[in-house]
Amino acid sequence: MIQEVIETKLKEAFTPAHLSVINESYMHNVPAGSESHFKVVIVSEKFAGARLIARHRQVNQVLAQELADQIHALSIHTYTADEWKQHNQLAPDSPMCLGGSK
Repeated sequence: MIQEVIETKLKEAFTPAHLSVINESYMHNVPAGSESHFKVVIVSEKFAGARLIARHRQVNQVLAQELADQIHALSIHTYTADEWKQHNQLAPDSPMCLGGSK
């Protein structure tokens, strides 16, 4: 499962205090059981002092192979422990897909 690969790689790279990898493929026009759209919520002190774009690049680099071959879309939410507390340990909800032409 792609979801398990994502979780393993992110745990190894970031030693997160919190990690959620959510398969959001069901929200898109893909076959049932697909693993193509994911949301990642990761809390790690490795993000301290880094801007949002740098954090996303770090995650993208760790998942480069999966992004090239298997993942169509990846929503990334990165926090330090303090930021996570400030957000009440909640990441924003993802919107439902409207389709490519809507």
